[in-house]
Amino acid sequence: MRPGPARRAMLGFGDLDGWAGDDHAGALEVFRSTCDLMAGPGWAWAAGLARDVRPGAARDFFERAFRPVLVEDGGPALFTGYHEPELDGDLRASARCPVPLYALPPDRPAETPWLSRTEIEAGALAGQGHEIAWLSDPVDAFFLQIQGSGRVRLPEGRVLRLGYAGGNGHPYVSIGRLLIARGALPADRASAEEVKDWLRAHPGERADVMRANGSFVFFRVLEGLPPGAGPLGTLGRPVTAGRTLAVDPAHVPLGAPVWIETDGAEPWRRLMVAQDTGSAIKGARRADIFVGTGPEAGARAGRIRDGGRMVVLWPREAGPT
Repeated sequence: MRPGPARRAMLGFGDLDGWAGDDHAGALEVFRSTCDLMAGPGWAWAAGLARDVRPGAARDFFERAFRPVLVEDGGPALFTGYHEPELDGDLRASARCPVPLYALPPDRPAETPWLSRTEIEAGALAGQGHEIAWLSDPVDAFFLQIQGSGRVRLPEGRVLRLGYAGGNGHPYVSIGRLLIARGALPADRASAEEVKDWLRAHPGERADVMRANGSFVFFRVLEGLPPGAGPLGTLGRPVTAGRTLAVDPAHVPLGAPVWIETDGAEPWRRLMVAQDTGSAIKGARRADIFVGTGPEAGARAGRIRDGGRMVVLWPREAGPT
């Protein structure tokens, strides 16, 4: 079912399953990290109120300052996970590291689709000085683009932090769904890790499958990020593992607290903060949970593909929703 017009329903905090057991102080700290960037009725008021709240009063703050609002659009709810990959690479091309990661070319047109993934991988940008770093594995490079940020470990031990800089304007296509449709993977075994395994086991088909996703992502080097900080989200601030949610800003304001309930293998009952977006995140009931950095986080993120619901906390001072 395709999403339709958004519908909003007012709830009470007693309607949120697990609300009383969450770490509201942890959620408040993450909300504070970006709430100063929010605009619109009620949000500046809520941000100002949050500044002086003691950790022990965090739950009371959320209940006094916000109203839970369920936003639906007729589409199915879907929660997925994302992470910050950590990969071996180099600043120079070599037989070990032949796969380039590109900076955003300055002549890339902003309003129209540009070079396709097929054209770029065939060398349309080669030798123009846009290469940032090089990886050993085209599958790793492909999934780094899906995640939108990552860490590249260089031979001398330095770590290069990369963030999303832009795309080529082509729509994102899920190759997991493509492999399911072809019968290459069963629907219950199409996690990111299993898709990676399939691509590596089928090198002759790999390029064509990956090129079915015409979306190509460019990166920028992130300077000055502390090693313990997450990657930068859409709001330009580091995201937080287990608390940051990527959403569709057409339905959920960036910076808003969002309560999520999922019932997969790893159930979530948690107050998140909408601090990021993604090309595949479209609709009022679609969200991506940031779970952390490195291969273990990647495996965990790849297992999240669950239904559920999300409830936006709307400032009481904003008036009727």
